[in-house]
Amino acid sequence: MSEPNLFLKELNDALTQGSAESREKALWYAIDMLSAGRYTEDEIWVFGEVIGQLAAAIEVAARAQLAKRLAKSADAPINVVKKLAFDDSIEVAGPILQHSERLDTKTLISNVRTKSQPHLLAISKRCSIPTEVTDELVTRGNREVVNSVAANSGACFSDFAFLHMIRRSAHDSILAEQLGVRKDIPRHIFQQLIAKASTDVRNKLERERPDLFGQIRTSVAEVTGSLQSKFGPATESYFNAKRIVTARKHRGDLNESSILEYARAHKIDEATVGLSLLCSLPVNVVERSLQDRDLTMLLAKACNFEWQTTMALLFLGAKDHRITALDLERMKQGFAGLSSKTFQDVLNFFQSRVHGADASSDQHRLPHLHRV
Repeated sequence: MSEPNLFLKELNDALTQGSAESREKALWYAIDMLSAGRYTEDEIWVFGEVIGQLAAAIEVAARAQLAKRLAKSADAPINVVKKLAFDDSIEVAGPILQHSERLDTKTLISNVRTKSQPHLLAISKRCSIPTEVTDELVTRGNREVVNSVAANSGACFSDFAFLHMIRRSAHDSILAEQLGVRKDIPRHIFQQLIAKASTDVRNKLERERPDLFGQIRTSVAEVTGSLQSKFGPATESYFNAKRIVTARKHRGDLNESSILEYARAHKIDEATVGLSLLCSLPVNVVERSLQDRDLTMLLAKACNFEWQTTMALLFLGAKDHRITALDLERMKQGFAGLSSKTFQDVLNFFQSRVHGADASSDQHRLPHLHRV
């Protein structure tokens, strides 16, 4: 019999025949031997079977000590680590859930779905968290858990997780600030965040994230009030488009089908004017937005357009009217997960800033196109 197997037999004898004190001594001896030796995964698994049985026979305090020993071990028996992770005592499960790299995504998700909020809080502090686990945490976690994962720079977020937390941040200024300072927050989602945030939070985020606020000023109507000319390019085709589309608006004939028709025909001026009228935004803002994929989807979602129309607008604004199949599929998935209500709130926010700037601007300027 090999030395490891002989040793494991001795441990098993201690388990079945020894006293509580001898079993605990055997446990620590097994851990020391495991840490000092070089074993195959099969041998580590057998170690784990014996250690797991020894651990089940000891008090919570001793199991907590065991969890601390194994939490940062790269060779910790997976079967023991998983058992400790699901221990009802957070003193036992906490170190494993927060630190052990032996836990896979499936195990973490199962733990989030079945264990207590303190267990979720421990997971929220891991040095890295995949999006699948983050989705579960922001859905099932309490306020402390959600704030913890939002502050964790090692957590990866899907658009779903960001949008869910934005809804939860409506009455939680701390969460709103934590989301706003994340470097991985997409610009179109950041726009939704500031639209819902309080004035104090918005002012703080403007100071802490001048990069995103600068982009928003440039791409969405110069919201600080220093608006440029409201008119599109002074070309004959533009003014013809303006006249035709405005007439359709007055007849009540301007709708999503009209925009889809214009986009498919590559009639950029008509699509731009039509969106300006439907969204009550200046033409130059819409024109600039159609050159940006995120902003195009924002406008389409605010208008409650279908994906077919949104896709046509994306192709209209794309270079040479081309988008790769992979990029298009990603955009489709992102668009499907967004909320029309949330995007409408964003649009209303920017419209109010634009119109507020109009009231204090030069009275001799020509009027907005959408007021024609």
